Amino acid sequence: MKRKLIAAIGIAGMMVSIAACGGDKDGGDAKGSEPKELTVWLTVDAQNNWPALVKAADAAVLKKHPGLKINHEYYGWPDKNAKLDAVLATDKAPDVVEMGNTEMLGYMVKGAFAPLDAAMFDNSSAWLDGLKASVTYDGKIYGVPYYAGGRVANWRKDVFASVGVKSAPKTYAELTAALDKVQKKEGDKFSAWYQPTRDWYAAMSFVYDAGGSIAVESGGKWKANLSSPESLKGLGEFKTVVDTYMHGDKTKDESDRYIVYGQGKSGMIFAPAWEGATAAAKENDKTGKLAGNVENFVMPGPSGKNLPVFLGGSDLAVPVKSDAQALAAEWINAFTGPSGQKGLMAKGNLPNNKTDLATLKNDPATAVPATAAESNWFVPMAPGWGQVEKAQVLQNMLQSIGTGKKSVEDAAKEADAAIDKVINNS
Repeated sequence: MKRKLIAAIGIAGMMVSIAACGGDKDGGDAKGSEPKELTVWLTVDAQNNWPALVKAADAAVLKKHPGLKINHEYYGWPDKNAKLDAVLATDKAPDVVEMGNTEMLGYMVKGAFAPLDAAMFDNSSAWLDGLKASVTYDGKIYGVPYYAGGRVANWRKDVFASVGVKSAPKTYAELTAALDKVQKKEGDKFSAWYQPTRDWYAAMSFVYDAGGSIAVESGGKWKANLSSPESLKGLGEFKTVVDTYMHGDKTKDESDRYIVYGQGKSGMIFAPAWEGATAAAKENDKTGKLAGNVENFVMPGPSGKNLPVFLGGSDLAVPVKSDAQALAAEWINAFTGPSGQKGLMAKGNLPNNKTDLATLKNDPATAVPATAAESNWFVPMAPGWGQVEKAQVLQNMLQSIGTGKKSVEDAAKEADAAIDKVINNS
């Protein structure tokens, strides 16, 4: 799935009133007559890749509500939030809006979205844990998971075959043994595993694999947890990877990882599932050696289990200012229900629920991303988490660790202090 989700943001300057819905934007009135219009905002992903699923959802709702007018607007990811922030300050809010799952928190904290009854939505009892976390704040549900994309390992089969490794490793010990052979053969100008130091999604996967976490909640308050023994163990494992196999610039993030991989100076990456194939595309495969020669596999973790992965994806929410909240919920259910999930999976997406995910595990074409997604994690759903991301606390900690500027313990302690200053601030 070739797109990056925008990091969680606050809504500074939005000037939203959290007043109860009232007006007659959609043709309804204060007495509760049914609205005559429904406005749905989606990103261009839906417009370009699965328009038939949008039409099917419309048809299902119109069958129950003849005469309803459904309006669709489509936005690019960089533009959507600025437009949304502007309209939320007016009485022209859409009734359904697509959000990147990491964008949800800032809007939920500010009260911009209406609470929803999870029981109204098919498969809600089986939503993937990381996706459910993305729509949950203060014990309430404010959105519906739409679809997901996970992370997998991707290797160059030729590089590993050159040292006698011909099948993807199943355990972490097998993986590191293979990487050691590659690194020895190729030398220190080659990264057996190109792992950008500032890639906190990968680093935190090691933390969660070790039983640690970014932060923990107790009594309604959040406290940073990177200095716990478990978290330090995970950070130590990540440092070992960077020290041993990463021979690129140790101040970089993951934004151009697929481009670097395509340059042919590395044997493996751990990344969103689309990156390996994108690196091997003609425009990125600078050596001509990646095409037909890269393969995804489930990333094993040092714990002996599959490494838990961060799930990116999209959610659908109903702005609190919508005058058509019930109809909006109906449309969302029609769009994200069983038939919608089937259509999304056919387009290469991961579903929003464990039941459908299990079916993908039985298909060799989808078994790797589906299996990898079974073990997943999400960011702390704390009111000040957006401030943590904005300050790049985790990235800066990891750079200090990866470059050797600070020890794991000192860098984690400093990061915990920075997180604790803001994580409970809305």
